[in-house]
Amino acid sequence: MKSHCPRSSHRAAALAVACLLGVPASAQLLAPINVTATRTEVPPFEVPASVDVLDGERIRGDGRAQVNLSESLALVPGLLARDRLNQAQDMQLSVRGFGARATFGVRGVRLYVDGIPATMPDGQGQLSHIDLASVGRLEVLRGPFSVLYGNSSGGVLQVFTEEGQGSPVLGGSVAAGSYGLRRADVKASGSAGSLGYVLSAGRLSTNGFREHSAAEREGANVRLDWALGDDRKLTLLANTLSMRADDPLGLSRAQFDTAPRSADASATTFNTRKTVRQSQIGAVYEQRVDGDNQLRLMVYGGERATTQFQAIPTGVQANPLHPGGVIGLARSYGGLDARWTTRTLMAQKPLEIVGGLTYDTMNETRRGWQNFQGATLGVQGALRREEDNRVTSLDPYVQATWKPDARWTVNAGVRHSLVRFNSADNYIVGTNGNDSGSVRYSATLPAAGVTYAPSEQWRVYAAAGRGFETPTFNELAYRSVGTGLNFALRPSRSDNLETGVKWRTLPGVATRIEATAAIFHTATQDEIVTQSNVGGRSTFQNAGATRRSGLELATSITPARHWLAQVSYTVLDARYQDAFVCPVNANLCPAGRVPAGNRIPGTARHALAMELGWRPPTGWRTGVDARYLSSVAVNDVNTDAAASFVSLGAHVGYVLALDRWNIAATARVDNLTDRKYAGSVIVNEGNGRYFEPAAGRNYVLSLSANYRF
Repeated sequence: MKSHCPRSSHRAAALAVACLLGVPASAQLLAPINVTATRTEVPPFEVPASVDVLDGERIRGDGRAQVNLSESLALVPGLLARDRLNQAQDMQLSVRGFGARATFGVRGVRLYVDGIPATMPDGQGQLSHIDLASVGRLEVLRGPFSVLYGNSSGGVLQVFTEEGQGSPVLGGSVAAGSYGLRRADVKASGSAGSLGYVLSAGRLSTNGFREHSAAEREGANVRLDWALGDDRKLTLLANTLSMRADDPLGLSRAQFDTAPRSADASATTFNTRKTVRQSQIGAVYEQRVDGDNQLRLMVYGGERATTQFQAIPTGVQANPLHPGGVIGLARSYGGLDARWTTRTLMAQKPLEIVGGLTYDTMNETRRGWQNFQGATLGVQGALRREEDNRVTSLDPYVQATWKPDARWTVNAGVRHSLVRFNSADNYIVGTNGNDSGSVRYSATLPAAGVTYAPSEQWRVYAAAGRGFETPTFNELAYRSVGTGLNFALRPSRSDNLETGVKWRTLPGVATRIEATAAIFHTATQDEIVTQSNVGGRSTFQNAGATRRSGLELATSITPARHWLAQVSYTVLDARYQDAFVCPVNANLCPAGRVPAGNRIPGTARHALAMELGWRPPTGWRTGVDARYLSSVAVNDVNTDAAASFVSLGAHVGYVLALDRWNIAATARVDNLTDRKYAGSVIVNEGNGRYFEPAAGRNYVLSLSANYRF
């Protein structure tokens, strides 16, 4: 672990790659990294959009447990990452309010790992296979240019694993913490001739903060980089995941107030749980054809098998149209991205054009079984649903960057997305008829932006774009009446505007500062919202218009050697502009109508994060952090909300550099004041079990060691 590495976005994060490659601190200011968020490699300071970069040290440093990414994303403005403390449901991730309604997994935000989509073509994404031990950097793109990634791109999160370079390094880390947390990782990296390699494997287990929330996870990640010559490069990627997690379900208001560490009684009655197995491979080929043209080809494929036991009463499953209380998903997926980059002139000024074609496909066998056999509950019973589903997306795109003079930069692009869904029903029994069908969605998604550089210290930009979001297969899964997929759902469409400024101190100044500010507005039509959520069946409908407006501020300050202070603040006003009708339900919609002006559930109006750290290359290191989140509505009718909270954390550690060894030990405490608050919420949970409690005061002890041969 490079103890002198910067840890965050803004100025410090722009130096992450140089640090990871062992470049001396004195030289790092001369080698800032480029980001690829807009598919053109430029420094973050020059991008006409809100983009943040986090390096691997930010994700693994300060004694973090490394259970999931939510631990390290608090300082990214506009992004809300909430830990459910429930490994059966993944973390809750939203960007400027997009993705807030997801009750599991990630939707509304595009996810990529080393350029390979972690979001399926229907818009549903997963983060569980990301190997935190080998992450080199992470990019978060927000705003209008996100739409150039196609379906469900309210924001874009890209993870890049480290690239093996230099002499071999063998290392590992272990951690132990509250509630039975145990983690161990081992990693080998380096290069041999033209081959660079990073091999990583790890295991994590926890008893969980709550009853019935134990989990185990094992995974491995491989990255191999071959330099095939001065102008060609091939990267091979592979990873595996095996996970089993108990699901404590959400808690009602009364349960949360009186027994936050409990599980809902139905969770233990039916032994609710989830198992996942995933394997994936991919390859990226890059060739510089000449000084002005470059080719990039990416192909990938994988399989993911999921089995989930739900807490659905046996009486409810007596309905012949009910799909049962056990879900089995067997998915195979794959795709490719072919991209050509050319540099030329327009009106004698530099012009860069990126053109490409993306194709993604997913085949899914979805089965449903009863969650009982006779009087025995929580076991797989009779088959109640079986269908073969397929979704494909085909997206040509083109983007351009033009510099009419030294101060102005113009960016523009367009993407056409065509998404097809097809379902073949294989369970046709009695009154449960043939529910096969298909539907297609398409949209043309333009985006444009302009950047003005009044001086070396300032950048001012404005951007606009149009996006769309199709229903996922999980949202299409049920109709409010009858069986079969809900093909009546329409995609939502959004118009996005953003303007912002970026400022930084000049090179050579003792106190380095970088700051950003952005104002955004998104207007959406046909927002996809929850219609009903009872008996294990969630149905969805299109509402009218919604609005998401807000302000994002962020800064990082290096006041003196080894010190780093960081602050981010977000204001988000996310509301329904139109009223809409919904089925009467005591928890979701008691009056049968959601009024205009209500807050979009799952969003917080205010979010503030601060960190202060002292990190010399060796010896003692320490830091403190604080986070504030305002109240979060839990349902469309806004009848209840998770209260606002302040959470404090602190860490202290020691780094020892001894010959070829680098050893670091850290102790970390989170929720120092032992505050009781909701770590996340289950939006529109039909039984009123909205709340997922955060852990009380908890600790993590970690030790890492690296040996360079």
